[in-house]
Amino acid sequence: MKSCVSCVGFVLGGAFGVFTAGIDSNVGFDPKDPLRTPTAREVLKDMGQRGMSYAKNFAIVGAMFSCTECIIESHRGKSDWKNAVYSGCVTGGAIGFRAGLKAGVLGCGGFAAFSAAIEYYLR
Repeated sequence: MKSCVSCVGFVLGGAFGVFTAGIDSNVGFDPKDPLRTPTAREVLKDMGQRGMSYAKNFAIVGAMFSCTECIIESHRGKSDWKNAVYSGCVTGGAIGFRAGLKAGVLGCGGFAAFSAAIEYYLR
């Protein structure tokens, strides 16, 4: 299960990116010529680019979570819900820390809470 987390993240991220691009009114918009209507090819190209960007980002987050959970589980020698919570804190903190200490702490808490909720739901 853990080895396919980044694969699932890639697929779901791509779908989410294409969906959000589909409802975004600025997809295909050219700021140099705001009155020109974008062609279907331009819109589809932008949707594909956004889908790929989201897919890569979701895959990276999934890989970070999976790897840290595996390392924590190996270190603790136990397979329980706490591994996911600790891994969520590490992953969320690492992602949020790029924006500062406060964002890192909030990322840690938020991702850990989300991981705990998912573990509670799955077990």
